[in-house]
Amino acid sequence: MTDLHNPFRPGPTRRIAGGLLAASSILPGGASALDQMNMSEGVTELSRIMYDFHMIMLTLVTVVAVGVFAVMFYSVFTHRKKDGEKPADFHESTTLEVIWTAIPFVVLVVLAFPATKAILTIEDTGDPDMTIQATGYQWKWKYDYLDDDISFFSNLDAKSNEARQKDSGIDPATVENYLLDVDNPMVVPINKKVRILTTASDVVHSWWVPELGVKRDGVPGFINESWMRVEKEGTYRGQCAELCGKDHGFMPIVVVAKTEADYQKWVAEQKQAQQAEAAAADQDLTKEELLARGEKAYLTSCGACHMPNGEGTGPFPPLKGSPSVDGPTVEHIKTVLNGKGNMMPPFAAQLNDLDIAAIITYERNAWGTGAGDVVQSAQVKAAR
Repeated sequence: MTDLHNPFRPGPTRRIAGGLLAASSILPGGASALDQMNMSEGVTELSRIMYDFHMIMLTLVTVVAVGVFAVMFYSVFTHRKKDGEKPADFHESTTLEVIWTAIPFVVLVVLAFPATKAILTIEDTGDPDMTIQATGYQWKWKYDYLDDDISFFSNLDAKSNEARQKDSGIDPATVENYLLDVDNPMVVPINKKVRILTTASDVVHSWWVPELGVKRDGVPGFINESWMRVEKEGTYRGQCAELCGKDHGFMPIVVVAKTEADYQKWVAEQKQAQQAEAAAADQDLTKEELLARGEKAYLTSCGACHMPNGEGTGPFPPLKGSPSVDGPTVEHIKTVLNGKGNMMPPFAAQLNDLDIAAIITYERNAWGTGAGDVVQSAQVKAAR
């Protein structure tokens, strides 16, 4: 299976192509493309179109550079100052001016044809086999499968999240796919045209997976369209490519391409899991069950700002011993649901009632402070 390494981590896996950083890949058979300096062809029609146009431009600029530097060095050597030499007395050449104007014009006209064809293909999102909406949040992605009625959030994986914490004592080099793995990847079938609707809930994000040839900004209030047809099974990794706030570097993208049969099996599993989750939301859990679930949900959704130990960081206030976890439960629930000004986003649309109840229970019991209350999903549902 194809897999990608962190394109921004210093080291031998960094690849420079066309002046841009791109993710280095693992080639079939397990060989690393550590010595590859050129742009990767990728695994979609779009990525190959971009690669082919890149090669045309690279060849062109190479020829131009060789020609320009050859003339420059020839001129410097031939017309250098020599004893007794009298320089020629001229300052213009109409023929030369026509030539150096006509050649770039012809080059641009010739390049217009493949460029126009490429743009028309890239923007042709019609007749898709399926549609997925990718919504950027600070700092995670939400995927809505509009044809299969599946919806889930994709967060930074737990191991990377733990290692990135200040004073974690964990060497990031020991974490596989550090900052490039998630808990719930996007899954697509191979050889199917997948239309991606990209938007955002708060600030501008950008959905970018180099090997798939897709990069689209997610702008609040707007829908941007793109498409892809993955031709090989594998795992393909990318990142948000728009500076979107404090944890911009911690919202990776992972796309897993499966065969049609395996994809349909995954769809069935997701629907079954969502039904089980909906059934669990209507039941009261024990305090121990809420604390276990709440710890996991807290570290995923809250720990980045308030820290795993609840002591906060920078402008984000501590929860440990705060009025929020010591005060009335109803106010605590409202704060999580509705957010708090520009400092804390509302989680009403990001988390279900059970996860919010578990998080609040965890916050009110975890650090030796707090009111020690147990909150059930019915209380959250009533507060919505």
